[in-house]
Amino acid sequence: MNFSSDNIELFLAVLDRGSFSAAARALRRVPSAVSMGIANMEAELGFQLFDRSHREPVPTAMALALAPHARLIADQLKQLHIHAIELSQGLESTLSIGVASDINSSALLTAVTTLAERYPLLNIEVLTAPQDDVLHMLHQGRVGVCLAFGGLNVNINEQFHFVGSESLIATLSAQHSALRHADAALYLEDLVNVRQIIIASRDLPMADLRPRVAESYWRTDSLQMALNMVEAGLGWGNFPQSLIAPLLAQGRLTRLKFKNTKNALRLPIHLIWLKHQPLDKAARELVALMRQQ
Repeated sequence: MNFSSDNIELFLAVLDRGSFSAAARALRRVPSAVSMGIANMEAELGFQLFDRSHREPVPTAMALALAPHARLIADQLKQLHIHAIELSQGLESTLSIGVASDINSSALLTAVTTLAERYPLLNIEVLTAPQDDVLHMLHQGRVGVCLAFGGLNVNINEQFHFVGSESLIATLSAQHSALRHADAALYLEDLVNVRQIIIASRDLPMADLRPRVAESYWRTDSLQMALNMVEAGLGWGNFPQSLIAPLLAQGRLTRLKFKNTKNALRLPIHLIWLKHQPLDKAARELVALMRQQ
């Protein structure tokens, strides 16, 4: 037989209530209609679901075998019904979030976890890319909201909310051949002539040059690859302190010391969306959750 939402609901009502009369009250039907509905199901299946030789119907072994699957389908149907209502009330089918490659996304993922619990059927995608690529995706409509470092300039087409800050610190491999005395204090300008490893777009120019110090630099669009390159001694890099703390603790990277300034470039972290494109329901709630944090 082809199971439907109605006969699954009927089957579970009798199973959970323990009698046709109790199931009828829960379903707002007459007991005879419930009894006949179960009988029709049994006729189509070719086996008994309930033993009627007792005062109240007792589920058979085959009914108990079907029960877990029926409950799973019933729960999915409820979620589907709720999700359909949510979509009609403005919930987007997909929430696309862009994240700059070198940003700690732990706070964002906490908010996303809450959204996933609220809307189990909401499709969420998180796309990571270098800062300029993420902002480009936002303006092209590929993502609806993005998490990126706040720049020096304000874009009149963007709306943002401050959600935190991060310190970028200059780091070097302990085995770097160009700076043999990495543990000694240096001047920041000493790094101008040492190759820097930066995380940047493959196609777009860097809009914010604050993290770049050296005249010569190699680029990659991956935070992990940048860390690997610095650890391999190919150059030095400005990386988020919260993300590289384990590498510093393990001695795989060294935090440089400067004589003339503090080794910490403090940058704001913004959740950004476009002014002319109103946020949908889940995106608005994501912003609210990030603000609470």
